[in-house]
Amino acid sequence: MSQSIIDLARNSPFGGPFTPVSCESTGFKVNATRTIAAASSTGGETYSCEYGSSKYYALCGLGGILSCGITHTAVVPLDLVKCRIQVDPAKYGNIIKGFQVSVRESGLRELGKGWAPTAFGYSAQGLCKFGFYEVFKHMYADLLGEEKAYLWRTSLYLAASASAEFFADIALCPMEAVKVRIQTQPGFARTLREGAPKILRDEGLWGFYKGIVPLWGRQIPYTMMKFACFERTVEVLYKHIVPKPRSECTKAEQLVVTFIAGYIAGVFCAVVSHPADTIVSKLNQQKGSSFVAVGKSLGFWGMWKGLVPRIIMIGTLTALQWFIYDSVKVYFRMPRPPPPEMPESLKRKLEAQKQ
Repeated sequence: MSQSIIDLARNSPFGGPFTPVSCESTGFKVNATRTIAAASSTGGETYSCEYGSSKYYALCGLGGILSCGITHTAVVPLDLVKCRIQVDPAKYGNIIKGFQVSVRESGLRELGKGWAPTAFGYSAQGLCKFGFYEVFKHMYADLLGEEKAYLWRTSLYLAASASAEFFADIALCPMEAVKVRIQTQPGFARTLREGAPKILRDEGLWGFYKGIVPLWGRQIPYTMMKFACFERTVEVLYKHIVPKPRSECTKAEQLVVTFIAGYIAGVFCAVVSHPADTIVSKLNQQKGSSFVAVGKSLGFWGMWKGLVPRIIMIGTLTALQWFIYDSVKVYFRMPRPPPPEMPESLKRKLEAQKQ
């Protein structure tokens, strides 16, 4: 099955540059008038792998590991305060008070609690999130066909990212459960080695996955917004803001565009996923609680506690994640096709309709 998915992705309408044999073998003709540019204005770049190959997807997964693992681990102090505001707003209040109370009670070392499950959990999530997104995006594009893949590209991004995140959260959930309890339950545990066996002993395997449904409720909308908003923002920036075509931009200039688009996407991500994020934090803190019960106890406004620090955290995170991910592609000389352009066949149809 995995090989068939890879074959579909390799021959998709979003197929990479310089693969004419693969395109023509599926009935598509290479558009000689379109220039697919690498991330350089010099041209003639040699790629380290074929677009859509197993190596390409493996490197995308590596980029996901680095982008998610590094960034989430770096903001553990902010994440800790955010979680504590969500589960005990009366005590921790706002972001400044949250830091002050945490440091005053347990010292600066307290701000690093939960770093190990964060690093392992979000590295696994990044592997699945970015790696599977590339696979599903090209697979769905191939199923739609070239013209529909372009016209419905936003829906394509949404579907591919949702599919990828479904599996990514299964990889993340056990470490997320340990992390939240370490950060929000005084006396529970200080390390991953201490916390994971404790959950397994007290609650069994289900203890790691009791938050999977609200985690999907938080992460799937977040990831759908993250990828779809990023992809379309990149299109808008190159079309209306950047003063020259992407093919004429240097790698550094393209990475700046990537960072800006990532930050814009991150702000929207934080807003749409915050209520579910609050429920996840509360659910992992309270033994025997359920998704519905926690939602009712919090109320509508209670679900929005900690939004400001989360916007700061997620906006920065998302921007850095896209920057690192794109940098990995540049470093390993991977194909990086530009935003999709309208197929010539669709242009001719639209021109015919006007006549």
